[in-house]
Amino acid sequence: MQANKTITINGRTYDAVTGVPVKEPVKKKPVARSESAASGSVHNSPQRSQTLHRRSTKKPTPLAAKRPSSGRHMDIARSGNVKRFAAHPAAKKADHQKPDIPHKTHPAAQRAHKNVAAKKPAPIKEVSAKQVKDAAIAAALESSRDKKTRKAKGPKKVWRWTRRSTIITALVFVLLSGAFITYLNLPSLSVAIAANQSGVDATYPKYVPDGYGLSQPVTFADGEVGLTFTSNTGTGEYTVTQSESAWDSTAVLENVVREAAGDNYVINQERGLTIYTYDGNAAWVNGGILYTIDSSAPLSGDQIRRIATSL
Repeated sequence: MQANKTITINGRTYDAVTGVPVKEPVKKKPVARSESAASGSVHNSPQRSQTLHRRSTKKPTPLAAKRPSSGRHMDIARSGNVKRFAAHPAAKKADHQKPDIPHKTHPAAQRAHKNVAAKKPAPIKEVSAKQVKDAAIAAALESSRDKKTRKAKGPKKVWRWTRRSTIITALVFVLLSGAFITYLNLPSLSVAIAANQSGVDATYPKYVPDGYGLSQPVTFADGEVGLTFTSNTGTGEYTVTQSESAWDSTAVLENVVREAAGDNYVINQERGLTIYTYDGNAAWVNGGILYTIDSSAPLSGDQIRRIATSL
């Protein structure tokens, strides 16, 4: 080992064994030269030219950006599912080159614009003073023509409701009403006239089967009235005969029913009446009047009973 081995720390020398600082020898200061001597020493020998020769030098080329030799490359493949990365600059340029979608008005706004346009008043045309004057003259001429036409035709007749017209109208109404009432009550009136002529208190039945009507005129004789009802379709008729009689129900059975039908008859009791029916015909007595029905029409037993009780 060397005995004088030293170590320098922070510009100061220490003994490597003992650690005691070692005294450094004093350096001599350099002698300062005068300015004339310094300039003379500089300019004694010619300096080399530092001018750049363009003819002999090459044109500088831009240095390519050096990529890091180690580490990951920035142009790495990216997944299409990743959305948080910005789009590539080339893709942005391509998007800018596409034409923009034209603006479309909302259907509600279109309807509103149409309504506003429809409500706008028509533009007022400017009318000159001459046009106003000509229109006034034409209106005056037209009015004078209308007056002349009315005078030529004479005054217009106005209908007035007079007393005479009122009386005539009332008489016509009474006559029409009477005719309608007479038409409705014509069968009853005909029977009443026949009863007055024959001396029999004959009546018109309140029930008439559907499809049948009274055939005019009503036939009558001394003490007898006959009412014939015909079918509206012309398939049959029946005749109701009313005559004065002093018989009771037993006499009617013996003198009328059994002589016509023998024992082939049916007895019906209806509202205090004894009605005998046989072969579509019937006979009964009530209040001193003998009633008989001679029928060629298909009348049912119920219809015959209703006719008898309505007389």
